[in-house]
Parts: sequence; C-alpha cells; structure tokens
Amino acid sequence: MHRIWNTLLIAGIIGIAASQPTTGKAHSLTGEQIKNLISNRTVSLSTPFGLSLPLFYNSNGTVSGDISGFSLASAFAPKEQGRWWIDGNTMCQQWPTWYKGRRFCFRISKISDNKIQWQRDDGATGTAVVQR
Repeated sequence: MHRIWNTLLIAGIIGIAASQPTTGKAHSLTGEQIKNLISNRTVSLSTPFGLSLPLFYNSNGTVSGDISGFSLASAFAPKEQGRWWIDGNTMCQQWPTWYKGRRFCFRISKISDNKIQWQRDDGATGTAVVQR
C-alpha cells in the first residue's frame, strides 16, 4: 500500500509540474547544447503552487530528485536517483521507481538565459529554471 501511495504522490507532483503552460519565444537546443546547459546544475521544474521541483543533473549521468520540500511528499518518497543521457537532440532520463521506471525523453528549448521549455515524448510540456 505504501508503494501505491508513493507512486501516486510522485506522479501527481511531477504531473502538476508538467501541466504548466509555456510562454515566450523559445529556440530548440541541440543535444550538445542541452548537455552543456544542464550538466552539474540543478533544474527546477515550475509548479502551480509557486514551489519548484529541483532535479540535479550530474555530469556523470546521474540525476537526483528531491521532493522532501513538499509537505505531503516527505512521508512517502522524498528522494530518488536516476540516470540521464543525450539521445540525438533530446535529453532522456529514467528513475528506478518514479514513473514505474519508465524512460522519458525531452526536447528542450531555451526561453531566456536560465529558463527553458521542455516537451516530453508523451506530449507533456512545461518550463524550468536552470540554476547557475
């Protein structure tokens, strides 16, 4: 039962981040540009609650997620480490248990110096801020 709540909570929080409208004029990034932009940086996904979901993209191909800052999430699934990689002009990532271990790939466009727009291969879109 704990695992079911864990999965539902993570999907809900990340799904909320994915439902954010995108604005501004963006230009698509190449795989190499994506890698240079997010390697060794925290990317904070926007949510409608005014909170951000931080993901740290290590240059060694690991990505760390921490939702412990969300009050409901801290009791269920606060942290997880997955992996990320570049495939052509997309960034792909996979988590051990979040999203039931499903792999997703994202097209990334730059809106401004540190703001990006993303589109996941299942059609979900959103924005994020790359921390410098």
